[in-house]
Amino acid sequence: MNIKNIIKLSLICLAFGNFSAQNPWSQTTETAKPWTRWWWMGNAVDEKGLDKQLITLHKAGFGGVEIVPIYGAKGFEKQYLTYLSPEWMKMLQFTTNKAKSLNMGVDMSVGTGWPIGGPQVDEQDAATKMIVQTYEIQPNEKFSEKIVLKDEKQKNLKSITLNIVTAYNDKNEAIVLTDKINADGTLDWKPSSGKWTLYAVFVGKTLQKVKRAAPGGEGYTLDHFSPDATKDYLKTFDKAFGNSNYGIRSFFNDSYEVYNADWTPDFKEEFQKRRGYDLSPYIKYLVGNEDNEIATRIKSDYRETLSDLILNRFTKDFTNWAHSKSSKNTNQAHGSPGNLLDLYAAVDIPESETFGSTQFYILGLKRDSADIQKSDVPDINMLKFSSSAANVMGKKLISNETFTWLTEHFKTSWSQVKPEVEQVFLSGINHVFYHGTTYTPADVKFPGWLFYASVNFVPENSLWPHLKGLNSYIERTQSVLQSGKSDNEILMYWPVYDQWASPKGKDVAFKIHNIEKWLQPTEFYKNLNKLGKSGYSLDMVSDKMISEAKLDNQNIQVSKEGGFYKVLIIPQLNYLPESTLKNILNLAQNGASIIFQNEPKNIPGYFEADKRKAELQTLWKSIPFQQNGNVKSATFGKGKIVLSLDVSKGLENLKIEREKLTDTGLKFVRRKFDGGKYYYLVNHTSKEINQNIPLNFVGKQIALMNPENGDYGIADTQSNSVKIQLKSGESLIIKASETADNSVAKWKYVEKTETPIILNQTWNLVFKEGGPELPKARVLKKLEPWTNFSDDVSTQSFSGTGVYSTTLNLKNKKADDYLLKFDKLYESAKVIINGQDAGIIWSLPFEINVGKYLKKGKNTIQIEVSNLMANRIRYMDQNKLQWRNYHEINFVNIDYKPFDASNWKVQPSGLDGEIQLIPIHYSK
Repeated sequence: MNIKNIIKLSLICLAFGNFSAQNPWSQTTETAKPWTRWWWMGNAVDEKGLDKQLITLHKAGFGGVEIVPIYGAKGFEKQYLTYLSPEWMKMLQFTTNKAKSLNMGVDMSVGTGWPIGGPQVDEQDAATKMIVQTYEIQPNEKFSEKIVLKDEKQKNLKSITLNIVTAYNDKNEAIVLTDKINADGTLDWKPSSGKWTLYAVFVGKTLQKVKRAAPGGEGYTLDHFSPDATKDYLKTFDKAFGNSNYGIRSFFNDSYEVYNADWTPDFKEEFQKRRGYDLSPYIKYLVGNEDNEIATRIKSDYRETLSDLILNRFTKDFTNWAHSKSSKNTNQAHGSPGNLLDLYAAVDIPESETFGSTQFYILGLKRDSADIQKSDVPDINMLKFSSSAANVMGKKLISNETFTWLTEHFKTSWSQVKPEVEQVFLSGINHVFYHGTTYTPADVKFPGWLFYASVNFVPENSLWPHLKGLNSYIERTQSVLQSGKSDNEILMYWPVYDQWASPKGKDVAFKIHNIEKWLQPTEFYKNLNKLGKSGYSLDMVSDKMISEAKLDNQNIQVSKEGGFYKVLIIPQLNYLPESTLKNILNLAQNGASIIFQNEPKNIPGYFEADKRKAELQTLWKSIPFQQNGNVKSATFGKGKIVLSLDVSKGLENLKIEREKLTDTGLKFVRRKFDGGKYYYLVNHTSKEINQNIPLNFVGKQIALMNPENGDYGIADTQSNSVKIQLKSGESLIIKASETADNSVAKWKYVEKTETPIILNQTWNLVFKEGGPELPKARVLKKLEPWTNFSDDVSTQSFSGTGVYSTTLNLKNKKADDYLLKFDKLYESAKVIINGQDAGIIWSLPFEINVGKYLKKGKNTIQIEVSNLMANRIRYMDQNKLQWRNYHEINFVNIDYKPFDASNWKVQPSGLDGEIQLIPIHYSK
């Protein structure tokens, strides 16, 4: 091994703590580290600024960036670069070259702002909607009105066409009159009797423009249902990129936020081809809100067709295009009217999104109701749509846009971030992108350029010195979650046809912002929650996936690279395609275990509905159910089918074991690797868990791994359980291996603690860095926040780092270790003992082991505390110092109102309460 490799290995070991030569953490790459969305405001970037910020991001522990150009700062228009221009491409090439030299990766969005669109989207390729006009024709009346589009905004568009004209009488009898309309809009038809209502459907345009577009990215949003639109759009990138991908790892498409797009020029023809009948005679049922069987079936077919089109005409084409550039693609499917599972499955890196703040019950975790989104709460089951698709199809990476509007600007601490990202991990996601980081030129003063909907992961953030603590934690965790394969045992069918059968509206968009309407009220969701809390691990599955599934040793597998599943659950539903039931029974015939929560009694769609419904019933009757205790069950071929309203009883009947560790309140996600399994455990309860917990798999040796500090050791086990000690807010990784490694030391369990030493002596406080000015140094008789000193005005406005220091005379050092425990910390701290860096305290509980840095006798202790940006921003707004001056939306608060911090309360900053030094003795 050469000297460079020795140094590199040494650095890796330092990063992950002290272990034996058998390093337990997977070999980390840039993918294991967190990445960040990198907004290029106005594309006003230059090589000097790019170089500086990439180096800064690298040093802070980032593995890559995702370039998203957006609107610019006022006064810098001369520095703006046009998107995809030769000058812009030169900056992109510089970025990827520099990133490569730092072992970082670069992704970029296929467009500026969101949703996808831009100047290359002409009127023909723009997002399309149906415009419906109705006319009344009275008995014996000559209809003289011209059937022409009345919408003034649409009149001058050349692409507007009349698509369908259908008349209905009082008996709901329909006559399609599309070919009876002359070029000038006159109707060449007269009813023989009765009153008629005529429905005219025009192909119109939404006229929606790209939101938050950057220079050169302005224009219409794309028609996702048109293959020509997608191909035309990507030609602009072909021209800019040529035969190169410019070092881009993955091309990214943001969430589908295209409003009122519910049609495409050839929709009628595609509908007939895919659904088997002409939509024209039924257009009344589609555009109305009648709650009847015909409307339900027509709307279901319409929505399924939209789903087919966005999958086959946009998502798959986007993937193929990225592959033609020797790159991957990343796609956020949520918000679209498509089957989310199939859309996520059709890309290389499915990406979900967390928006808002979750309520956790971790001791000491702050969550001010005034500083959070009122309407949006991240939901682990929503996140599972992306991870399920990836797990089922065998995709290695599942990404997430993380921390969007987690709290109000400038009020997010890293301790608040940790449980939120842990919930993302628990959903099965393993590749997080922060939302995010804004490029700022080197000469722009505090707070630099900022984006309006983010946690500000920017070097100007006063908490930046301690971000490495969070990033290292994520790196260690993701290095495990990206290894091996997901190890979920249950597949649960998503009854999307129940959603598509809603009589309300036309398209059904599956947004993260309205899950209380389409997801949370369903039995499907209730099962996900109940089974997850009970200790079962689940992935969702679509009709398409079920049709592709095969059996391998009685385990269900959809893709050769995907997971193996012990059982398929069909939750309570109203609609199930007869083709899907047939595929389910074929799986059972070949050895699969199936649970139905109820008998499926109806099929979706209108075409030959009675015939298909009869086929569904015949298939169901072929299952020879017999009463078996609390459930009905049947042997079906080589497999078994259970019918039980209580799914957990069905699982017990099939002897599918749950992980009983969740009875303690712990949450987990499990991965399998060659020779063992990983359990990632999180304690989001308010209690400490100090006990043996059962595991379904223990292997021959169990090791515990602390992703926060890199500690590692062999665990105490008893039968099929392992001893753990997890305080509120802590996490742990369990590695259960089939082979034993005798070179690894034992895990250090705390057996007892001695009386704490209270550090209530005199402290010195000086200020190291920050602004607007450094407060004066102080001698403190007791620990307290620097914001308590209102006699010094600068303490009220200061954001930065204050250093508390003292000396401690340790009479003896007989304990195995010493725990430095903080009562209150605002917000994070670096601890230095006797001149040695003892680590960063950034998450709850606020404590750190420091025994190896202490000595008998006199010890010096320095605690470098960094606070929020909030107080400095408050000062700037009170003094009307301009710092937010952007085009477009400019800068808004969490309620999307103009931002103003001048009336904020001063945020406490520094140390408060007691600091204890607790002698610890480990079990032998």
